[in-house]
Amino acid sequence: MPFLLRALFLLALAVSAQAQTQPSVQPFAASAPLNLMLKNAQWFDGAGFKRGTLYVVDGKFTATKPKQVHRSMDLKNQFLVPPLADAHNYNLQNDWGADHFANRYVADGVYYAAMLCADPAGVDPIRSRFSLPQTPDVLFATACVTSGEGQPLPALLAASPGKTRADFADKAVIVMDKAEDVERKWPLLMTRKTDMLRLVLGYSGKQGLNAETALALTQRAKKAGLRVIAHVETAADFDLALRAGVDVIDHVPGYSQPIGEPPERFQLSAESAVQAARQKISVITGMAAAQLFKMKPAQTEMHKRNLLILKEAGVNLLMGSDLFTETALAELRALAATGQFSNEELLRMATIATPRALFPKRQLGCFDPGCEASFLLLADDPTKNLDAMGQPLLRVKQGRLLTQDEQVAKTANDSSQTTDAPAKKKSKKAATKKKTATKSAARSSTKSASKPE
Repeated sequence: MPFLLRALFLLALAVSAQAQTQPSVQPFAASAPLNLMLKNAQWFDGAGFKRGTLYVVDGKFTATKPKQVHRSMDLKNQFLVPPLADAHNYNLQNDWGADHFANRYVADGVYYAAMLCADPAGVDPIRSRFSLPQTPDVLFATACVTSGEGQPLPALLAASPGKTRADFADKAVIVMDKAEDVERKWPLLMTRKTDMLRLVLGYSGKQGLNAETALALTQRAKKAGLRVIAHVETAADFDLALRAGVDVIDHVPGYSQPIGEPPERFQLSAESAVQAARQKISVITGMAAAQLFKMKPAQTEMHKRNLLILKEAGVNLLMGSDLFTETALAELRALAATGQFSNEELLRMATIATPRALFPKRQLGCFDPGCEASFLLLADDPTKNLDAMGQPLLRVKQGRLLTQDEQVAKTANDSSQTTDAPAKKKSKKAATKKKTATKSAARSSTKSASKPE
């Protein structure tokens, strides 16, 4: 549907000037990997909070106490949650976006993200700026395939007077109008160093890819071991994505319903939701993007019913904001406003389901031995006060302290505390020296744990 994606792309352009006037977020620095002992911690395991002591060595949680501890923190029963993930945005896929939004992601506690329709010309120069200790880990869909009449081509043309389709086709996006195009253009697709393949199915056969091309693309991508994400608008698009066997469906139908379109065109059936769950197809929610469109109450309720149908069918829902100036925190709040989820369900979606879906080969969203030691420290229980998610006291990524104070990052492991049992015979001078050093390290750790960096 041209109206929807045109609005989103033009919004991205319109907010550029506004974003430049907003206070910028200072960059973060990462400490060296720290051996941590986190005493009196409460950590989210997907169902609730467990209590006890956690240990971190070499960027991962471990079951055994390390011989040397750089930071021993008494968390005083404050709350640990995994970092969030945003499965749908466009704001980190060029140099300007990286400058303006990368630090915002870390500040919001969003360590993982997917950019879903990126021009390789914009992405290639900035890939090295991401997946660093102090920046988000980002996936890029630089293979974004649409039809000759499909989005984002109309949006790009509207924003670029004097340009023609030839200036964007098979450059910014790949255009395929028939199944025969798949094999012919596949080498072009593979040169784009894409992390996933994105199909634009919105209003399939009218603006989006037709069914034959979508099926051929998905089959070819599966042979190449490439994950497939399908952008949908209508219930028919959703069903086509099911038939094609994609890995992820982007958007719950009904988030935009133009005037003149019958509501039933967007209404999901319970059977489709069950089939998505059966095929283990994840669905990116994209609820925050709905606020860009003025829908009538009945339309909003239908959109919420679609979300509930997917939830009740057991579909794996992923959090994706699809808001150019925002992160996953906006989607967390938008989903909470629907009243369809408990806070526990929202936390599982944001901090466990979505990170694992984006990076399935990594041990994310957990605090068990072997899991990546990435987490946020919160003063309040987010299952009771969801606003606590927007106010992390401490950010740690793979065992590294993230701070906006470079000196703190540089000296985070200067003072260390050994957990070895003392020798039976120690001189009085050595014992006094060790006791003083231990107290100093404890004071430093307590200060770091109780104040935002």
